[in-house]
Amino acid sequence: MTPEKPKLATPLIVEGKYDKIKLDSIVDALIIPTDGFRIFKDKQMRELIRKLAAGTGIAVLTDSDGAGFVIRRHLAGIVPPGQIINLYIPDVFGKEKRKASHSKEGKLGVEGIDSRLLLEAMEKAGLFESSGPPVREPITKADMYDAGLSGGPSSRALRAALIDELGLPARLSAPALPAVLTRLLEREEFFALCEKLSRQAK
Repeated sequence: MTPEKPKLATPLIVEGKYDKIKLDSIVDALIIPTDGFRIFKDKQMRELIRKLAAGTGIAVLTDSDGAGFVIRRHLAGIVPPGQIINLYIPDVFGKEKRKASHSKEGKLGVEGIDSRLLLEAMEKAGLFESSGPPVREPITKADMYDAGLSGGPSSRALRAALIDELGLPARLSAPALPAVLTRLLEREEFFALCEKLSRQAK
């Protein structure tokens, strides 16, 4: 008997049809591919995404390469911040089976990432209907400064270590970090992890 797939409480926006095929195999959800950069010219798709976001919010899961981040930025420009949840996959280097060669940056896209890692990312973000979004005290820019992740000579290195420790994409920017960290960690866990990484760097 096939196990029941977990249901997502929000629509999931992905880049392409192969990402959709992969995710359709592991979750029960409304999954909408942007068809890569086509979303820049597709007014109807943008309007659909706006409407979905206004209703239940949306989650975005793109590849960890430059193109994926361009699409994220575009979506962030058409959907209010409170209506969008960004999910990230780690930087995993390799090649999808269906492709003849590696991608430009040599990283696996969503379709090539292990299903377990994808499900863990969704669960941590509170996307499953049974869990609901986690209620956490937000991690702020001031917290980032207090933890040494901004404003100091070693802040860049500490941010890189934190991103690596959490399995997040290296391209993730400092301004995007607080919202992502709030989805992944309690504030106490955040400060404890930063302190540990700081000690290790000395």
